[in-house]
Amino acid sequence: MDSAIRYGWWRVGQYLFVFSFYSLQCLSSGIIHYSIPEEVERGSFVGHIATDVGIPLEDVIPRRFRVTATAKNRFFSVNLDTGDLYVTERIDREHICGKMPVCLLAFEAVAENPLQVFAGEVEIQDINDNPPVFLPDEIKLSISELTYPGARFPLGQAEDTDTGTNAALHYELKPTEYFNLLVMGSGSSQYIELVLNKTLDHEKINEHSLVLTIKDQGVPKRSGTAQIQINVVDVNDNIPVFSQKVYRSNLKENMPKGTLVVKVSATDGDGGSHGEVRYTFKKITDTARSLFKLHPVTGDIILDGVPDFEEAERFEITVEAKDGGGLTALCEVFVEIVDQNDNAPQITISPVVSELSEDSLPGIIIAFVNVVDLDSSENGEVVCNVQEYVPFKLLPSFKNYYTLELNGSLDREEVPEYNITIIAVDKGSPPLSTLKILYLRISDINDNPPLFSKGEYHAYVTENNPVGYVIHTVEAKDADWSQNAHITYSIAPSHAGYSLISSCVSINPDNGNIYALRSFDYEAFRDFQVMVKAVDGGSPSLSTNVTVNIFIQDENDNIPKILYPLPSDETSTGIEVVPPLAETNYLVTKVVAVDADSGQNAWLSYQLLRATDANLFKVGYHTGEIRTSGSVLAKEPSKQTLFILVKDNGQPPHSSTATVTVFIADSIPQSLLDTSSSSENRDQDSNITLYLVISVISVSALFLCFIVIIVIIKVQRWRQSSLLQTSFVDYNFQPSNYEEVQSKGLGHTPYIHEVCLTSNPGRTEFQFMRPLLTDTMAGKIATGTNRLELYPNDALYADSNAVSQEPCSC
Repeated sequence: MDSAIRYGWWRVGQYLFVFSFYSLQCLSSGIIHYSIPEEVERGSFVGHIATDVGIPLEDVIPRRFRVTATAKNRFFSVNLDTGDLYVTERIDREHICGKMPVCLLAFEAVAENPLQVFAGEVEIQDINDNPPVFLPDEIKLSISELTYPGARFPLGQAEDTDTGTNAALHYELKPTEYFNLLVMGSGSSQYIELVLNKTLDHEKINEHSLVLTIKDQGVPKRSGTAQIQINVVDVNDNIPVFSQKVYRSNLKENMPKGTLVVKVSATDGDGGSHGEVRYTFKKITDTARSLFKLHPVTGDIILDGVPDFEEAERFEITVEAKDGGGLTALCEVFVEIVDQNDNAPQITISPVVSELSEDSLPGIIIAFVNVVDLDSSENGEVVCNVQEYVPFKLLPSFKNYYTLELNGSLDREEVPEYNITIIAVDKGSPPLSTLKILYLRISDINDNPPLFSKGEYHAYVTENNPVGYVIHTVEAKDADWSQNAHITYSIAPSHAGYSLISSCVSINPDNGNIYALRSFDYEAFRDFQVMVKAVDGGSPSLSTNVTVNIFIQDENDNIPKILYPLPSDETSTGIEVVPPLAETNYLVTKVVAVDADSGQNAWLSYQLLRATDANLFKVGYHTGEIRTSGSVLAKEPSKQTLFILVKDNGQPPHSSTATVTVFIADSIPQSLLDTSSSSENRDQDSNITLYLVISVISVSALFLCFIVIIVIIKVQRWRQSSLLQTSFVDYNFQPSNYEEVQSKGLGHTPYIHEVCLTSNPGRTEFQFMRPLLTDTMAGKIATGTNRLELYPNDALYADSNAVSQEPCSC
């Protein structure tokens, strides 16, 4: 009893020494060490890991403190609320470490921001949870009756998967006069032999049945039994002998079934049935038994499963050879599993951000990447990188950890999102690889201004348009997203002629429709520019301007204006004299008219509407000249009234009527002259007042035009054409018999009609009229001037298209 106690204390001291040795080793190497018994319940406390590595409890969740799970270590995890390490699965020490004296489970704890990796290990302490067993539990021996007392028969050893005192075995054999039990060796090398005490007598007892009891030294103690069946045979005095005591074989993992692992061979010197040897597994683990099959006659050990280096690196098998007489021999077979590159790398991505702004600077961390390969040696060495050309790169951080960082600039308008492909390739032959894709969305910033569909717009609108008419639609697009791409339209302040743009047009801020706020008059101004501004909804907002040129198209909205004969009240009436016996085609007078419209709307035609004698006179269709159709006879009535219709070419056409009274006589009757003279005086007085008003207006308009032109040229640069060049033509109209009337003092006072002609022949008009007081004018152009004097009898035709409609600086 005292020796047993001393032995127990010695074993305790031995384990304390081993524990102290490993503790000191862990402390010196910086590895966190914990110790727990096996078979503890899930959720059992292991240690205060967060406190032990120096991470405050409030940083456990923000730094994503965790234990990295691998295929070999999935038993522990971190409680994020307490920072404690706890057990997640049942731990069977015998399954994990087998008979190793010290069972250590290594783990890695990882914290982010900044990245820290802590190595740790948990020692799994053995408990007495497995009873000893003897394999097989029924031992059959055949012993010759000629066997001398003292002969030993090896029974092998019992197995207890526990360690330490829990695996210290004590053997007991039920007392018998023929046999006793001999225990040889110590510890794990302990084995037993059956010793023959006295000679067997086959004739008396041909079979013996013994009970072998095995007990361990654990608390509580566990025990097992085995049956020993002894068959007494005759004359077998040679035992099988193996060709070698130990057989060794190297086997590549993942080899196919049926592969020959090793061949054991034993011979027996006996003859007959006593010399026939058969082979069986004497000692083999369950894993090895599922992988290997032994042929009982040939001794071939055949592969019957798929070996995996990551599960078991070597196997130890004991093979028994038994002859026909029951004698046996044992040999050891060691099978080494050679690692093959059969495990692809495993990639674990821990994203830091799922969305990145397109103005992010290089160097920002996108994710943490962990790469593990379960193979060993070069098969387990891994190279990791980003597969495609993207503005990201992988940087090694610690051991098998990488950081994925931004390595360039981003543009959401070109690439709105990235599928970052991370590839890990090991150095095995052939190499194995793994792909992992990380999705990253790029968020938008307002870095693109609105762009109009055209560099400049041209719009056409017919004059007299209705208010609210849609003149044109501008469209701008923004390459940005959402609110940054929401566009609002507005019109920049400016002028259209003498009016503000804001009083002429407006724009819908949402769709870019430009509306007319009033009815336009082609005769007032013919075109103007609108500066449209498109502003996006970003912060700060970006904008773009575009010019819209709006051209007013003419309508036939003006009736022809008769300049000669001079208008009186609502009609134009003139008095002309034709001498008797005038020849054919004699020029009586000329009807002069203008139209404020342009183009074909201002093309005028003249027609004889009605006359006292329609056969006596004719009117030039385009010239308005009134000529005689034939010779004037003395018998013709002395007074002829002609009604001339002046019509433009517009649609619908407009017209005016002029009345011309023609006297066929050598002179105008005195009654008409008196009436005419008084009328002339009244007209002259009224004309003088009109001329004064027109002169004041003209000077003011000239000054205002000069100021506006200077501002436009120097500030706004709206018009690139040169200033209108003006020339002046004076149309002087007088009766055809001017000299004759003057000599008699009976003629009308001639008039000078001053006309402004611009560089555009389609844009001229009469500015004012004044009396022609000189009596020396002839129907010709004065030398060295731009003044043209026209008389009613002259053949000169003033084309209405050469008359301007816009004000000029005369």
